[in-house]
Parts: sequence; C-alpha cells; structure tokens
Amino acid sequence: MQIYLPIAETSVNAFTLLGVGGGVGLLSGMFGVGGGFLITPLLFFIGVPPTVAVATGVNQVVASSISGVLAHLKRKTVDLRMGTVLLIGGLVGSIIGIWFFNLMQRLGQIDLIVQLSYVIFLGIIGALMLQESLRALLRSRNPNAPRRKLHIHTWIHNLPFKMKFRASGLYISVFPPLLVGMGVGVLAAIMGVGGGFILVPAMIYLLGMPTKVVIGTSLFQVTFVAAFTTMMHAITNQSVDVMLAIFLIIGGVVGAQLGTRIGLKLRAEQLRILLALLVLAVCGKIAFDLLWTPSEFYTITVPGRF
Repeated sequence: MQIYLPIAETSVNAFTLLGVGGGVGLLSGMFGVGGGFLITPLLFFIGVPPTVAVATGVNQVVASSISGVLAHLKRKTVDLRMGTVLLIGGLVGSIIGIWFFNLMQRLGQIDLIVQLSYVIFLGIIGALMLQESLRALLRSRNPNAPRRKLHIHTWIHNLPFKMKFRASGLYISVFPPLLVGMGVGVLAAIMGVGGGFILVPAMIYLLGMPTKVVIGTSLFQVTFVAAFTTMMHAITNQSVDVMLAIFLIIGGVVGAQLGTRIGLKLRAEQLRILLALLVLAVCGKIAFDLLWTPSEFYTITVPGRF
C-alpha cells in the first residue's frame, strides 16, 4: 500500500514505514537507546530526503523519551537541576545547529553535510562502543581483572561558577554541563538525533554523575531538546512530514514492547556488542553510498508531475 508523503514529495510503502519504525523501536527496547541515530539513516535508505528525515525522525525520539522520563521521575532517578543546566545548553546548541542547517541548505550542501556527520559520528561511537563492550565481556569472564575507574578528578572540577547538584552528589562548575548540552543540541538539529548516545557517556565519564541518575536525566534533556528542534525545523524550513511521523511512531511503539521482552533474554555484554556492530554497519552503508559512483549523474523532472 503506497502512501504519498507531501513534505518529502515521494511515495513510500506504508508497511515499509511501519517496519522501519518497528525495527528501530525493537532496537530501542533491546538496547535502551532512543533510536534517533538509526531511524534517520534508515529513512535515507528508503528514499526520504535527508532534510525531511532529520526533521521528522526527531519526532519518534520525543515520543519514546516522554514515557521513559515519566517512569524515571516516579523513581526519583532524575537530577532536575543538572537536567535544567543541560537543557539550557541544549536549546542554545539547537538554535546554532538550526542556523547552520539552514545555511547549508541554502548553499545546496545539506545532504552531504548530514551524511558525512553520520559517517563520522557513527564510526567513532560504534568503534568506541565495540571496544568497551569487548572489554566488558572479557572482564565478565575474568572477575579478578582490574577495573577501570569510571571517573577521575580532573581540571574540569577546578573551573569557576560551581553549583551543587544534590541528586548527583556533585559540586562542579556549570560550564561543563552547559557545553555538553550545547554539543548535543547542535547534533540534534543537524543529524535528527536525541543525542543520548553521546550525552550518557559524557555524563558518566566527563561530569562524573552516578549511573542511577544518568539515564533519567539524559531523557529529561533529550525530550525537550528534541521537541524544540523539531518545532524549529517545522517553522524555519517546513521539513517535518506529519504523515511520515505518524507511521514511524505507531511502528516504534509496537516494536519497543517486543524489544523489551527480547532484551531481557540476552546478556548485557552481548547486547552492547550487537548494538556496536549495528552502528558500524549503518555507518558503512552510508559511507558506501557516498563513495559509490551513481548509475545516473543527474535526473530531469517535469515540474508538476510526480
């Protein structure tokens, strides 16, 4: 069943969209990730223009993050003060990212910029995840092996304008979380991701936050930054396709329920290795599409005909 996506200006099979949303939802439930860094490249692969894929893919991140942050609020595993500082940085970063996105779009380079961003970041993150996962797997087989400290006191803790973050048990400068939030906001605007795959490691290894409040605080920031980003895309370049978003969200909700059940049957180390391999595979596919010479160097279309 083909449906026409008015903003993307293309026809896509409805079951394909449900499958993409369901597949990403399945992975989200299995691995505990928002899925924004996977859903946008998958939309590239089925013919959705990168500008529409970036702006619309963020909608599913918002939908999946809301339920998660509400659950963490009930458990009191959200550092609201830290989340607010990260959010302020994220909103500023999102504005900068939207400005850069629109500039590249006017120059006709946005498709290349988005795809290159995915190749670079997915390649780096996937390699680091695979390395850390393999180390964790080896440690699980050798309990006596020395464990690396998650956080070490560094020069970051000597910066001025310190603030107490009671839920995290920290007393640090506001500048590091502001900069971390800003970086995530820029990525959300340019790549259509929530940024949790970067925010969570930064909160643990850079800010030194305890693991118990990291996920909930990350979801708090991601929810609002992603919502703001998709709203800005809709206002500034009208690239949010509501029809596309609806099908992705429906598939994602169903897939997440199945993924949660599957994830409970696998070991944590195995899950992380599988996710790392998946991220590297998506990175490789985008890089291949960028480097491979197309069969047609240009196409001619008649205005008004689709």
